Amino acid sequence: MSLTAAVEPGVLRRYASDQIVTLAKLVIENAFQPIVEAGTGAVFGYESLMRGQERIGFGSPLDMLDEAERTGQLLGLEQMVTSRALAKFATLPNAVSATLFLNLDVRLIPQGGVLVDSLLQHMKKAGMAPSSVCFEFSERFDNTSVPAFSGLVARMRNAGFKLAIDDFGVGHGEMKLLSDYPVDYLKIDRHFIVDIDRSARKRHILRNLVNIAHVLGTRVIAEGIETEAEFLTCREFGVDLVQGWFIARPTVLVNELKQSFPHLQDLGKTVRNSQSLDEILIRKQIEVLPTIRESDSIDSVFELFRRNPRRAYFPVVNANDEPRGIIHEYQLKEYIYQPFGRDLLKNKVYERSISHFVEMAPIVGLDSDADTLMAIFANMESSDCLIVTEGTHYAGIVSAASLIKVINEKQLKIAQDQNPLTGLPGNRAIHDFMQSTGRDGDEVRHFCYCDFDNFKPFNDAYGFHLGDHAISLFAALMRRYFFAERNFLGHVGGDDFFIGVSGWSTGELREVLDRLLADFHADVLDLYSAEDRAAGRIRGHDRSGAEAEFPLMRCSIGILQLPEGLVIDNINRVSTSIAGIKTKAKESAAGVAFLGLAETN
Repeated sequence: MSLTAAVEPGVLRRYASDQIVTLAKLVIENAFQPIVEAGTGAVFGYESLMRGQERIGFGSPLDMLDEAERTGQLLGLEQMVTSRALAKFATLPNAVSATLFLNLDVRLIPQGGVLVDSLLQHMKKAGMAPSSVCFEFSERFDNTSVPAFSGLVARMRNAGFKLAIDDFGVGHGEMKLLSDYPVDYLKIDRHFIVDIDRSARKRHILRNLVNIAHVLGTRVIAEGIETEAEFLTCREFGVDLVQGWFIARPTVLVNELKQSFPHLQDLGKTVRNSQSLDEILIRKQIEVLPTIRESDSIDSVFELFRRNPRRAYFPVVNANDEPRGIIHEYQLKEYIYQPFGRDLLKNKVYERSISHFVEMAPIVGLDSDADTLMAIFANMESSDCLIVTEGTHYAGIVSAASLIKVINEKQLKIAQDQNPLTGLPGNRAIHDFMQSTGRDGDEVRHFCYCDFDNFKPFNDAYGFHLGDHAISLFAALMRRYFFAERNFLGHVGGDDFFIGVSGWSTGELREVLDRLLADFHADVLDLYSAEDRAAGRIRGHDRSGAEAEFPLMRCSIGILQLPEGLVIDNINRVSTSIAGIKTKAKESAAGVAFLGLAETN
């Protein structure tokens, strides 16, 4: 019979309260839950969680921590759990490249130095770099109100540890912590993730949090993902890393831990045939500078600047090749030119390592669009560059001058893509608009596909000059009725056009389209001869060359509706619905047909 079965939980807990650390050594286990790269499915790290506390009468790990604090045993308990987590982590096949996430109770901040020293000793014996560990600051209490907090954060960063804000959004002073301290990761609380695929408000919050974090050089982790829809939404809104039961549950068994979840990379996607225009242009402008490792000597940094006299800064990476920020030459000049300055840096009492001189810089992924990069630069105060990553690893930097080249070349490509007759964007721009709009499910969206009926007989009978006039006329009417900046107008080619709108009701859109078609059909009549207008038809040849009679030209419009909340990763799903809705429009008396995308599933 087990101890917990033989003794009442209340009695057991009263006994355990005096001997928490001793009993914890017998029953507490470290469970690991994977934290995974959203874009690739590769395991980035593991969060260590306590399990087994119920065997000594505690309902949750928090209950046991609170009792340990009350009885003066919290530091001993934390040291025991942390050292065991590190020992277990060191046995993993991917321990060299992965990160162990450890929760730090705010009540231990005054004693944090003892905890850090103990952990550094364990890691040195195991041959592990400090960058293999990330401390999570829980927001159950206000970390920043503890006087020793600033000193502990500086100590951790200078030692090479990584830092994360846990449970962001539901605790104390998270924005203050994010604003005032160099944080590597922001863990968005489950509250903002649950049903995010069905909540426009949560998507709006997440999008803005991701943008803020990336500007500050902080990566975003979404906690508590439990459904495929939540995962897909988080990935599309730029979340870097994901964690939750949908990916993997915590486990105490090392052999159950995977190193990758490759199915996540393709989840919700069709095969990607090519890179986006933005990614192609950004890759051309990336400058792969030599990197400084946090573990390098100060002398090696001096030597790097000496060999590169025109370079004012270099990126800094940790042992896992993740960017940590940049080092500016001006930060070292006082030591370069000061008598005995270099000797001072090497003095163990003075204790100045590379980490002391690192400035955080904005971090963006290679798959970011140029407009996002420009927005980040516009919101930066003094950073000289953006650090670009592929996955979570350093890929290079993009300077302000390079980004201007990207924007200029993109504008040139867009101009080249415009139709010379109408001046409207062409197929590449239409595809990019549909792709970005499909990923933004905050509003109802409508894609309108416009195609002239009986255009060929008219063009054959009256010539290309009047045919081009009819095309230009329709383009002018589109601009008249869809003049708002957020509306998108495109020219697919020939007599095919595209209109994209967001936030319109079906009734509002139908009313405007009816006026557009009425004006076009009235104006087109003036292009025909009096005889053809009176007859209401013209003679011509069909596509097989046979002579036939054709009605006068009109425009038909097939309208595809994407409902609010629907997020589409690959627009090919939309493209398969286009042909059917255009055919229905041509067959209808009014020349208009609607189809909701959900109806195609």
